[in-house]
Amino acid sequence: MKHSKRIIVILVFISLVGFSLEVSQNSSESYEAVAEEKESNITIVTPTADQSLIQYEDLGLMKASWYGPGFHGRKTANGERFDQMAYTVAHKSLKFGTLLKITNPKNGRSIVVRVNDRGPYIEGRELDLSKAAAHELGLIRKGTARLKVEKINIVGLDNYSSN
Repeated sequence: MKHSKRIIVILVFISLVGFSLEVSQNSSESYEAVAEEKESNITIVTPTADQSLIQYEDLGLMKASWYGPGFHGRKTANGERFDQMAYTVAHKSLKFGTLLKITNPKNGRSIVVRVNDRGPYIEGRELDLSKAAAHELGLIRKGTARLKVEKINIVGLDNYSSN
């Protein structure tokens, strides 16, 4: 049962942020000939999720900071190893595994992160982003910012989360 939950979560995550690469090949051509063909034979397919299954719950603006180098490789509150280059976030009370869409209103950049740790432990801050997430949002230099936060609810799947 636990494996099926993980598989469902992984498949949904891939459908939200993944992509596939298809290369058309003519079986009579050699591998080298296909590799030398124009880029027109390469098609990037972005999966589309049924938008009626995805709901966004506005959690408002939250003050966020980031952490990384000093914690890389250490265990997080949910037991996994912290990877500063993964799109993860620490929050004081949201369930582990919760997906959040984070948007920086100053530059319009958005990413999806997963809650895997507790924190931040500095008064007035509500989120601690991984270094990679902070970089994507343009937060590295400034260090902190007020970010728009939306909880991603997947219809029929959220009942399977644990915490």
